[in-house]
Amino acid sequence: MAERSGEDRLARYHGRRRFDTTDEPRGESAGPSEELSFVVQIHDARRMHFDFRLEVDGVLKSWAVPRGPSTDPGDKRLAVPTEDHPMEYREYEGVIAAGEYGAGPVIVWDEGSYRPIGVDSTAAFAAALDRGHASFRLNGRKLSGAYALTRFRGGGDGSGEAWLLVKKTGSGSTRGVNATPDPRRARSARTGRTLSQVLRSARDEEETRDDDGNAADRGGTRDRRMPDHGSSRVHRSEGNDHA
Repeated sequence: MAERSGEDRLARYHGRRRFDTTDEPRGESAGPSEELSFVVQIHDARRMHFDFRLEVDGVLKSWAVPRGPSTDPGDKRLAVPTEDHPMEYREYEGVIAAGEYGAGPVIVWDEGSYRPIGVDSTAAFAAALDRGHASFRLNGRKLSGAYALTRFRGGGDGSGEAWLLVKKTGSGSTRGVNATPDPRRARSARTGRTLSQVLRSARDEEETRDDDGNAADRGGTRDRRMPDHGSSRVHRSEGNDHA
């Protein structure tokens, strides 16, 4: 397979978004990290789901995991491929504007680094994913230990493609209880906020800006700034939250 540029791999991502409305990153500046990175985001869009993303070839290769990653090796979690995302998306937390693709609140539930297992280079890991099976070890704030992604349906043009995300036995594994967080109660690894708190913060910001705009109108000057529905510029929390 011919290697595609990061710009080409982000064509679907760009095509689905209007960057004059959404505050999601365009994908123009972030380079590769010192260590291969991963992020798990919780996204309350049309359907609640977790987004599992691995840094591969300069982009975040992404899967929607409806029930979330599990720490129980007995669980086999459906993972549906989505479009590649830019590296900047590792830090995105906010509210995707109404009317946009994937509208709704997003939090960064977990983040960290990963190491491929059983291959000797990042290129070999990318090739393993292309073939439909890859193993890797996560070192996150909440998830740790070995996992595997395995394609069990589809391929080729990606139509109908589906994978399984499975925890391997050993470090970081549990059995049964608390294997996956409740997405509505889970807290961000970056800010400690829940989805509802992110949404409430965005609404408060919008109301404040509406009030500012009304005040400017009364003063004879209209403030035309658009609400950004929750900033992706967040501050790292040093809390010890595992939810």
